[in-house]
Amino acid sequence: MQVADAMTPRSDVVTVELPGTRDDALEYLQERTFSSIPVVKQTDEGEQYRGLVSREDLIENPDEDQLAMLMREVPTTTAETSIEDLARLMVEEGARRVPVVDGELEGIVTITDVVRAIAEGDVEGGDVEVGGLAREDVNTTYVETPLTVAEREIAYANVPYAIVLDEEAEMTGILTEVDVLEVARVTEGEDDIGSSIANEDDEWMWEGIKAVGNRYFPTRNVEIPVEPVREFMSADPETVRSATSVREAAQEMLTHDVEQLPLVRGDELSGIVRDVDLLRAL
Repeated sequence: MQVADAMTPRSDVVTVELPGTRDDALEYLQERTFSSIPVVKQTDEGEQYRGLVSREDLIENPDEDQLAMLMREVPTTTAETSIEDLARLMVEEGARRVPVVDGELEGIVTITDVVRAIAEGDVEGGDVEVGGLAREDVNTTYVETPLTVAEREIAYANVPYAIVLDEEAEMTGILTEVDVLEVARVTEGEDDIGSSIANEDDEWMWEGIKAVGNRYFPTRNVEIPVEPVREFMSADPETVRSATSVREAAQEMLTHDVEQLPLVRGDELSGIVRDVDLLRAL
């Protein structure tokens, strides 16, 4: 199976154009829950592909408004590349969306496209058990943590999720970057980010953070709600077990539109299986 069989063709690819602003990209990232969007520029020679802008770029560079400064260069592929070679590229480069470029932008192929190929049995490796691919280091947060704090935890962990634990340290939900982005709001004129660190006398170190609201988030034009994680998480997430096959896990991810599945043994959380982990089976 080749990239051409799985990719979204250029005619169906949403892009943003240079010159442009962060609002142009944020609109699509929020409304369509994309992880990133290709950036193009119209020239006398026609459309030219320039790079990608991601949701992380927008959140991590809140004071930058110009797309030209927000976009990044990423690996590209061609329509003739095999899905197996593409999967290796995605794993090695940590790329979730790979533009298909041959002189000009021909389309885009995503991790979800590869997961779909796995789910439908179009590639080898679907019978591998996910237990051998799961990660034991799981990013977690507390159910009452303010969303502003949980967003920073996700960013510093460099993963797109946090498993939410209750008072008994039991899994009660999952929070993702998409959940945060859906409620993020661009504001203007917020020059004072204030003192966002809790007072040493606070019973919980985030009480001071809760008091200053979005000023904990180091920006003056992206506002994150301060309500606790429980109001934004997905409760009772779907899970997998060690003996679950890669194909079955891929089908679960597509059915429930998720990028990761907690791995459980008995009733205990023991790891996490992300969509990119499934690619390592190919």
